[in-house]
Order: sequence, then structure tokens, then C-alpha cells
Amino acid sequence: MAVTGLNAIDSPGPGVPVIRALKESASFDTRIIGLSYDTLEPGIYMHELVDKVYQLPLPSAGRAVLESRLRYIHAKENIDVLIPTLDAELFNFIHLSGSLKEELGINACLPSPQQLEDRDKVNLAAFGRKHNVKVPESKAIFKVSDISGLSSEFPYPFMVKGKLYEAYVAYNPEHAAVYFNKVSAKWGLPVIIQKIVHGSEVNVCAIGDGKGNTIGAVPMSKQYVTDKGKAWAGISLDDPHLLDMADRIIKGTRWPGGLELEIIKTADNDYYLIEINPRFPAWVYLTVACGQNQPEALVKLALGKSVKPFRKYDVGKLFIRYSYDLIVDLKEFEIISTMGEL
Repeated sequence: MAVTGLNAIDSPGPGVPVIRALKESASFDTRIIGLSYDTLEPGIYMHELVDKVYQLPLPSAGRAVLESRLRYIHAKENIDVLIPTLDAELFNFIHLSGSLKEELGINACLPSPQQLEDRDKVNLAAFGRKHNVKVPESKAIFKVSDISGLSSEFPYPFMVKGKLYEAYVAYNPEHAAVYFNKVSAKWGLPVIIQKIVHGSEVNVCAIGDGKGNTIGAVPMSKQYVTDKGKAWAGISLDDPHLLDMADRIIKGTRWPGGLELEIIKTADNDYYLIEINPRFPAWVYLTVACGQNQPEALVKLALGKSVKPFRKYDVGKLFIRYSYDLIVDLKEFEIISTMGEL
């Protein structure tokens, strides 16, 4: 199994927790191939989890370069299942998934290009109307001068979001301009302006079978949040409203594979969907601790096996992230830097 997202940093990728879940599977014995983009991704050097690592070209290099690299890796490793876990890479992997399966036998469980586009931040308002889900008002802008005309429609403060990652609260036009330039330089256009909904943030990690059925869903409330808005601690919840929202979205979209719903619960018990991430979140290992090994279920779906839905999960399970100094021999760093594999 080949897994991306080994960047277990302050804004961690989902790769390491996905691998932890796969290593604990009782259904298969797994050789893990880590796929990295940077030589300082900690997952590269976690040898108890990752058996071999190959570097990939950045998503901006395009599909042809990625396909060539994957063919090289597959020739050496004979990959059965491929699990991309990062938003920025999904577009390329989705478009290559058909040929990878037909020509090389590499299986994956990924949304279609249309499914990926429909849940995009730019299209979230239309998505909410279609699936009867409340979403905060939002608008896509393409140039910094558009900010001056927003005040009547979007009173300050409001959110400034990159199309893939990052979100900032802008309290005045100067803030908004700075954040527009920051996220557009990093993630491209458009930049999303979104009204702030006040309340507590709750998330759902879920998996669908591609036929409209929910295989598993675990809601979580953030207990500690980093300055980037990432959950550093969270607790599993008993909330039927969140499970119902996940069911409706998975049924309406016929979503295949993992996804994360980011939701604001207001003091009036209204639920506003603020984002749909089209892959497992970095806290996916909490689902394993709660009795739902969702990454294991993903592999079974990718291999075309039937998967029974999880009927329950443990409530009150708490995850807490921590920092850990991983000591690495300089020789290993030199090998991955020069050879592109370790």
C-alpha cells in the first residue's frame, strides 16, 4: 500500500495516522510504501511504520511527470492500493486513477472529478442548497481590488480562505488585502470570502461506499486548536444531528472513500457546514480508537470487497497530539535527498 501525506508537523498530514490504522488491521499484512514531497517529512524516518519511501514530484509538475514516477515505483514495489491523502494532489491522482488500475493494477477509492468540484469551497453555497445543508454566505474573488466592495455584503470581521488550505480572520480592509495576497500567492485564485458563524467547531470523519451508503462516521469536538485552526486535541461526540448530516451528504453525493465535514454548531443548535475535505483528516486515528478502522475499510473498498457498515463507535474518546524529537542519521537524510528513495 502506498500512502502520501507524511508531513507530521504543526499542520499534520493524514498519512501517518492512516498508516498507523493500516498497520493495526486484522484483515491483511501490509507493506507500506511512503510517498513524500519534502525530505524533512517526519514520516519518512518512522521505520516502524514505513517500509520504503519514494519522493514524488510536486503536484504543480503535472500529471505526466507524476505518472512516470508512479510507474517507476510500481515496477519496483508492485503497489496494490494507492491512498492519496492531501487536497493539493488529488486532482492529478483522480485523473490518473483509471489508467493506473487498467494498465498497472493499482487500486484506489477516489471521488470523480465532478464530485471533487461540487464540494469545492467556491461551490459550497450551491452544494448546501442542493443537499439541504446550511452553509455560511461566501463569495469568490479574483483580485485584491474586489475587497473594497465587500463591506455591505460581508461586514467585518470575515474569513479569508485559500482555495485548498489556510483561513484567516480579517478585521478591516487592510487585513483582508494582506491575507488575500498571502493565500493567493500560495494556493492560487480564487480566494474565498466567507461570513463568520459564531459557535463551537465540530467535525465528522466519515467514509462512503460510492453507492450512497455510509460505511462509518465519527463526530469530534475540537478541545485545543493551533494558531492555524488545526485540532490538537478532540473528543468523540454523541450527536445524531452530525451523523444525519454525514448520511445525507454521502447519500446525496454517492461519495466514495474518506471525507471530513467541518461544521459550526451555534448556541441555537443550528449546524453550518463550512468545509468538506475530500479525504481523511489528520485526526482519522481517533476513528480507530473509537472502534471504526476507516482506513482499513477504505482499502477493502479499493479492492472491490464488500464492507459492512460500522453500527456504533465509542463516545468520549479523547485524542491529544504531542511533539516528539525524532532522531535521524544524517546519512538517511542524504540518501533521500540525493536518490529520491530510502
